[in-house]
Amino acid sequence: MDGCCLCLECENQEHEGHTTASVGEARTQIETEMQNKQEEIGQSSSAAEKAIGKLQDNTDLIKSSVQEVCVIVEQQFSRLQTTVEEARKGVKERQALRQAEGIQAHLEQKRTELQKTLAQMNKLSRTKSDVDFLQEYSEWNKGVADVCLPSPCINRMNHLTSYVQVVTDTTKELCDLILSSCTEILKCKSDTRSLTFDPDTTHHFLRATDGNRKLTNTSPWQHSYPEHIARFDYWRQAMTSDSLYLGRHYMEAELSGEGAHVGVTYKSIDRKGEQSTSCISENDFSWCMGRNSRGFFACHTGVETPLGGTDITRIGLYVDFERGSLSFFDVTGAMQLLHKYMVDFIEPLYVIAWLSKKDNVISLV
Repeated sequence: MDGCCLCLECENQEHEGHTTASVGEARTQIETEMQNKQEEIGQSSSAAEKAIGKLQDNTDLIKSSVQEVCVIVEQQFSRLQTTVEEARKGVKERQALRQAEGIQAHLEQKRTELQKTLAQMNKLSRTKSDVDFLQEYSEWNKGVADVCLPSPCINRMNHLTSYVQVVTDTTKELCDLILSSCTEILKCKSDTRSLTFDPDTTHHFLRATDGNRKLTNTSPWQHSYPEHIARFDYWRQAMTSDSLYLGRHYMEAELSGEGAHVGVTYKSIDRKGEQSTSCISENDFSWCMGRNSRGFFACHTGVETPLGGTDITRIGLYVDFERGSLSFFDVTGAMQLLHKYMVDFIEPLYVIAWLSKKDNVISLV
């Protein structure tokens, strides 16, 4: 039997030839195994604590997102309510005033005609000759004015019917937009990824700091990187260590300066040489968002799609790998969709940054 304690006599007789060890040696061996097991359990416990922490952070993030959605809904509803009320009041007043002004002008014209008719009748009644009276009455009666008057009651409903339909349709469109935007925000925020740049891919002129989350343009003598097959040697680019593969993924980045670009690419992107296939804005397996003097733009295969705006400082990037969708958001303030690509992804995606000018800075949030 293994693990049995033996006396020296038994060891020499009945268990001769068996592998044995002294009690002290056995204890040392078992203590070593226990220590290794303790370390393994400790690592597993730490991993469990980190997982619980991430789960709690994710839960807090979802709660925060729900609150953010509620605020947006309240704001949009208040705007809609105020706008509809102002428009309704304005249209009612304008329609009523126009109708009232038209009726008033018609009544004033009628009053003038009736006053003229009344004066003619008074003059006719003072005619002394019977013959003249009958002749003048016959002549006057041919052009007697119509004494019927329009109703002063103003009915506005017919004029507002088309407006009611416009308001109803617009309200439905706005509600659908709010719900879809809220769903998109919740979906994105719940799939948030924490990424860092891979130092082995970072160009010699770029410096990664803040735990490899921040990239700045520097001079190569300010720091040194060893030669590496994965390092970009011409385009000032860097890729993240982890990929975005299968499922949904969301991350945010802060961009500073004209010439800053951030997007996604395949791991197979060329790292060496100045050919356009190595640049994320030129090849057909990279999709990015950048900034120039005219504002922001989305770019793929060298085709730029202007997005406008120069005050965007923080963007969100959302990937739904199975659905083949890549979305860029402005998250400087309220979350707003800027551009969306639909692609059949064939490789895992890596976030990539390109700092084409010296004052560019990109930080992964």
